[in-house]
Amino acid sequence: MFNQSGSRRWTHFRSALELAIERSAHKWTYEDFAQCFPTYVEEDKTGAVLTFTRISDYIKNHNLGKLDELLQEYDAKENIDALHKIVTEAQERKAAGQEATRKDVWNEDIQPSVAVAARTLPMFQKEADRATQTLESLKKENLQLMAALEEEMATTTKLNQQSLELLNLLSNANKAWEEIPLEDVEKWTVEMNNYIKPTL
Repeated sequence: MFNQSGSRRWTHFRSALELAIERSAHKWTYEDFAQCFPTYVEEDKTGAVLTFTRISDYIKNHNLGKLDELLQEYDAKENIDALHKIVTEAQERKAAGQEATRKDVWNEDIQPSVAVAARTLPMFQKEADRATQTLESLKKENLQLMAALEEEMATTTKLNQQSLELLNLLSNANKAWEEIPLEDVEKWTVEMNNYIKPTL
């Protein structure tokens, strides 16, 4: 059985579905079963009755499980309870002689689905506005990140250019060093050693 909580409409709806499943599970009678498996029924009547009952129970329980999944997937209880509330409020207003003044209030001139839509659309609009604000905020943050990234790339390009210039200077200095004759280098080395030799 199912949870009995909820509106009267939900309880009747769910009970009707359970009754339909119960009837469909037992629509295949024991006589039908016996016609399909005559030898089994003749040889083991008790076992055949038990098997038939188990199969019927399995079909019923399987269908009830699938029904529960389907009803949960579509929020059937919440939606039927919301419809029940709208209709009940309309009946109370009618009994009190009041006219519906809002668009999201059901009366006899409109379909219940229109009244439900009139109640849910403002909620969806608020959610859409919130999503739009979030999107705008993310766009703004994205632009800031792009600007920071471009600035970082410009700095990196400038540093790469400076590094390249420094490497060119070093390469030129190395080339100039290699062009100096070896004798001159040896002469300078001796002169420098003499010059910096400490005096005792």
